Amino acid sequence: MSDPREITPDPVRVPDEELDDLASTLARTMAEVRQHGVILDRLGSEPPPPPPVPESPTKDDGPTSVFILALGGSEYAAEITALNDWVNHLLLPVYGREISTTRPWCAQWHEHPEAVARLHALWLAWQQHTDVEAGLSGPSTWHRDHLDQALAHLRGPDGPFAACTTSPTRPNHRVLATPAPAPAQTGASA
Repeated sequence: MSDPREITPDPVRVPDEELDDLASTLARTMAEVRQHGVILDRLGSEPPPPPPVPESPTKDDGPTSVFILALGGSEYAAEITALNDWVNHLLLPVYGREISTTRPWCAQWHEHPEAVARLHALWLAWQQHTDVEAGLSGPSTWHRDHLDQALAHLRGPDGPFAACTTSPTRPNHRVLATPAPAPAQTGASA
């Protein structure tokens, strides 16, 4: 028995009349291969296309913000309850200090929209800066960049609690009126 690797195939013979067709088919194939090579070279040198832009969220996708002023209904109620726990069990016991005319506080802070907004922003920042991923300086950053500024505005004599009585023996709660929006102007101004 002979080794199959030693068998040489018989050469293929193409009749002369089919050589022209075979040559033109080979020429077309070679042109397509060259064209594919050019396309592959161009694709390899171009930057990748940008990732697709995510679709904007719809109302059914949930809130587009975690900020309390963007929430409504039961989401707002749940967030104000959690915020209330944080304010009453962490913020006030640690940072509350004494109430005075120069540092007012209102026990009904949740009825002051500006106070709710500022306290919620402070709480969100607290969550971010006290997380392990914030690093060792996270709490210091929270104190410097968030707490000090928020308390200066909230407890300032011209802050949202300015109209509330500061005496614990005679508590008084009053939400200050906000400026009315300017009426819409019609026509072109000169």
